[in-house]
Amino acid sequence: MKKLFPLLLAGLFTLAHAQHALVIQTDFGTKDGAVAAMRGIAFGVDPQLPIFDLSQENTPYDIWEAAYRLKQTAEFWPAGTVFISVVDPGVGTERASIVLQTKSGHFFVGPDNGTWTLVAEELGIVAVRRIDEGLNRRAGSEKSYTFHGRDIYAFTAARLASGKITYEQVGPLLEPKVVSLPYERAAVAGQTLKGTIPMIDFHYGNVWTNIPDTLLNELKPTFGDKFLVVIFHDGKEAYRGVMPYVRTFGDVPEGAPLLYLNSLLNVGFALNMGSFSAKHGLASGGDWTVRIERAP
Repeated sequence: MKKLFPLLLAGLFTLAHAQHALVIQTDFGTKDGAVAAMRGIAFGVDPQLPIFDLSQENTPYDIWEAAYRLKQTAEFWPAGTVFISVVDPGVGTERASIVLQTKSGHFFVGPDNGTWTLVAEELGIVAVRRIDEGLNRRAGSEKSYTFHGRDIYAFTAARLASGKITYEQVGPLLEPKVVSLPYERAAVAGQTLKGTIPMIDFHYGNVWTNIPDTLLNELKPTFGDKFLVVIFHDGKEAYRGVMPYVRTFGDVPEGAPLLYLNSLLNVGFALNMGSFSAKHGLASGGDWTVRIERAP
């Protein structure tokens, strides 16, 4: 019994200090101390808190990119994970600071500026709470208006992830909705697939769409079939070409275009051993749309 008692105490201590992961995304970069300051605040709340980076190298001010990075990542983290996302060109203005709870059991902390568009749609909304800055703000930071990532979001998120506060203690309930960025939802019309280019796979230049394999399958494709791809920017044609539907990049000659399913099982376009986006001057966002149909 004497040997069991310390083990029982350790178990009770672990239960009393249950933690969830804290995942941070910003457009701050890592050349200065901004991200380290946020990590320091979270560490000060709970030195045992597991803290991870989603990305600190997001394109400055690009809310759409931040929204997509969350969609790309969140589903692979366990329920209870708390995400901070600070791509916040409106910092210090009247945009709301919120914590979104999704049906998947994840929490998202940051400005309600469109960042939550895709995770709210994909994971579903349980509730939205406005952060009560009287209770959930770093002490002594009241005169600081331009670093909410450190003073409000890191502090609140760390307290939530570590169990220092409950979700109900974040602040008052708002309507269960978030600010949503406009974009074209994936759809099929007859024999034409329609959608948006939400992201460029920057390292390789592959172009990703929001068109899932389930919609592509409605065209009953087989590997080797050729498709006409037309890409628009602000409604103006930016690319038109024919390419085969293949399993992977090496199924076409080096430098040749291809249509494939990316790791999220969405339609993508690429060049084998080349950058499709750079060659054709393409980018991503809600103003980039695509049409796909069988080649004549």
